[in-house]
Formats: sequence, structure tokens, C-alpha cells
Amino acid sequence: MAPCVGDEVEKGDTTTPLSALPLISSDELRRHNSATSLWLSIHGLVYDVTKWVPLHPGGDLPLLSLAGLDATDPFLAYHPSSVHSYLTPYLIGRLSDRKVSPTSLSYRNLIGRLTSEGLFQKKGLVFPVTILATFLLLLTSVSLVIFVKEESFFLHLFAGLVMGCCWIQSGWLGHDSGHYQVIPNPRLNRIVQILTGNCLAGISIAWWKRNHNAHHIACNSLDHDPDLQHMPFFAVSSRLFSSIRSYFYERTMKFDPFAKFLISYQHITFYPVMGFARINLFAQSIILLLTKKNIPDRGTEILGVLLFWVWYPMLVSCLPNWGERIAFVIASFNVTGIQHVQFCLNHFSSEVYLGAPGGNDWFEKQTMGSLNISCSPYMDWFHGGLQFQIEHHLFPRLPRCHLRRVSPFVKELCKKHNLPYDIASFWEANVRTVNSLRAAAIEARKVGSGSGRNLVWEAVNTHG
Repeated sequence: MAPCVGDEVEKGDTTTPLSALPLISSDELRRHNSATSLWLSIHGLVYDVTKWVPLHPGGDLPLLSLAGLDATDPFLAYHPSSVHSYLTPYLIGRLSDRKVSPTSLSYRNLIGRLTSEGLFQKKGLVFPVTILATFLLLLTSVSLVIFVKEESFFLHLFAGLVMGCCWIQSGWLGHDSGHYQVIPNPRLNRIVQILTGNCLAGISIAWWKRNHNAHHIACNSLDHDPDLQHMPFFAVSSRLFSSIRSYFYERTMKFDPFAKFLISYQHITFYPVMGFARINLFAQSIILLLTKKNIPDRGTEILGVLLFWVWYPMLVSCLPNWGERIAFVIASFNVTGIQHVQFCLNHFSSEVYLGAPGGNDWFEKQTMGSLNISCSPYMDWFHGGLQFQIEHHLFPRLPRCHLRRVSPFVKELCKKHNLPYDIASFWEANVRTVNSLRAAAIEARKVGSGSGRNLVWEAVNTHG
């Protein structure tokens, strides 16, 4: 646990009582909210982490999003207690007007309970079973292509379907290994990430981490969460029609005539686009790796992606004719589209907001912005942990084999604090997502290009 006021911490070469640290008000804390001066409060202590921003393993975006705020709850969600010691060199004071909401207190107690039960350390058999299944699916697909040399459209189409299933399972492996160490050895865990993400699926794990961490920290923020920023193809809220700026992509998401046309029919194009959404992930991975942004181990990341673009086209070229090659690629992409749909179901129909996340409403933001999918335990392999999206967002370090176990505790906590615990069947979640897209599409047809100040524009900007 973090130190409490009255304890002593090492600062420099001396041991300083926390009571002797200077008092810092919340107003002063909020003024240090930029990359050049970034302060955070954790457990009532204030840290100047400006120099740590470019070194942070989770990237700079989580720190920038929470700059000048009480970041205790997100910090606990993402870090084990052993990490607290690394904060000591950055300690500069203690918060004079620290407040902890009843919800945050309950949340922190629940994290303590899960920690004491050792759930964050018990990985279960999910990883070995999933990696075995992924290997068998890959072997099956490759064998059908290489050893069935004569024209056999349906067998090769089936091989493409199996490849799509392989990519889905590799996606779950990449997701798990990105949130916690599926293997105790950090070096081996990194190898798993590169092999399952970059080499096998063509998606940079560095891109995924940057994107996914930003999503978790600012769940369902229209201008901070990249998982809601799909202009010009999709808009989950009419607030996006005011051409707001994306803090993740560092550009304005323009609602121009082209975007208006596409969004007006987004409820119809949703599933076809999801069938080829993988192309966007390829592009985003390459774009990030070629930028000047700080990418840890960039060379390995690029090499892994290059390996994918060697073996996959070579495998496709082994098929006897262009008809079967195209069918194989389309099948593999469209099956993987199921996973992209799953990502959208968990958030597209949930509550959204504008602005940066607030450290003091972490639990509330995660529950209001997430939707669980109800399913039987034997279908957990299909959803890869996303069926317990609320629990996953609250405890991202928790191995997915424990999400079902902690679900009743989260339900109880939500009920205690009058917060939503939204859950729907897979079918109902699809209906709700399409209905949300349809509602936004209808609104899109009523407004101009986004630059004109019509009544809708005024309403959006008045109510923020």
C-alpha cells in the first residue's frame, strides 16, 4: 500500500516525515497539467512526474490525460503495490484538501480484497490453452493451403475462415499480454506480444498499447477515447457533428459533406465495414511505427510487422488461382471482423461525454461507459474476456479467468452507490449498437457540414 501521512519516505539521501512535506492545494495541482509541468496526486501525496512522462511504460497519453488531477484510482487499477516505491523520487508535497468519495473508497477496498486473495497473480490455464488453440488453427489453415494444391474453392475458403479464427485468438493473447504478464518472465511476455501481434496478425503491439491505454483511461470520452473516433465512417453521438478535436490523433475530426453522407447510412454499413476493419489496424500500426513518436523497441516492432507481410502474402500466393486467393483473404478478414464488432458492442451504445477524464470519478466513468455481454461460461472463449467489460475496465490487470468470479462484487458495489451495471445478451447488444448508430445517422441527415451554426450546432455547444 502507499504510505500514509505520518509515515516516512526516502527523499534524496534523507528520510523525510510526510508531515514535513509542503501542503499543495487542488487548485495549485490543477495548474500543473501539461507535458512541461505535470503533477499528479496519489493517495493524497503530490508527485512531479514531468521527467517521467517520456519514460512511462504505458506511454505519455495516460499521464497527460490525468495531469493535474487525483490519479489514485487509475493508478491502483494499472499498477501493483510494488510500483509505489518508484514514485518516491518525484514526491514534492501532500494535498491539503484531499477528498475521497464513498465510491472510490469502496473501489479501493475491493482492489485490496482481490490483491489479498492473490487473484492478480493467479493466471490460470487461459494462456496455455489459448496459445495451443491459436497454433492449431494456424497449422490447420496453412496445411489446407499448402497440401491441397489442386483447385478446391470450399476447402480453401474454409482455410481462410480458420485463419480468421486464428487471428481472433491471437488478438485475445495480445490483449491479455498487454494488460498483465501472461508469463512471469517479462522478456518472454514481450516475445509473446511480438509473435501474436506483429508477426502473426500484422498489428503492432506498440500501436495497440498506445491506443488501448488511451481508451481505458478516457473510456467513452468523445475527444479523448480513440475507440469512439471513427470519423468519417462512424459517429456514435451527434456531438461529433461539431467537428471536435481528437486529443489522441491530434487533429480535428471534420464533419464535412463526405462524413455526413457516410454517417447517414452508418447503421447499414456497420457490419460490412467491420468485415474489413483490420485494414485500418494495419494502416495505423505502420503510421505509428514510421512517426517520430517515442516507440520502445521500434526495430523489433517493425521487424515483426514486416515478417507478417512476408509470410501472409506468400501463403496466399500458394493458392491455385486468383478466385481462391481473393476468397481466402476476404474470409480471413471477415471472420476477424467478428472481433471488431465485439469491441464496438461494449461501448457504442453506452453513455458518452466530452472532455478529459476525471481522476475522482474513475469508477463511475468505467461503469457508465461499458456494457457487459451475458453468456454461459462455455462461451467465454468466444468473447475473450470482453463479456465482462465493466470488470475488465475496473481491474485491467486481472486475468480474464477471474472476471466471472469478481462480477458479483462489482454488481453489489454498483447497487450500493446507485450506479448502472449494464448487461445485455449478444443479440441485444448488437441491436442496441445498430439502434445507436441509426439514431445518430438520422440526426446527421438533419444538419449541415458542421461549420454552419444551425440549431443543432448551438444545442451541442451550449450543453457541451
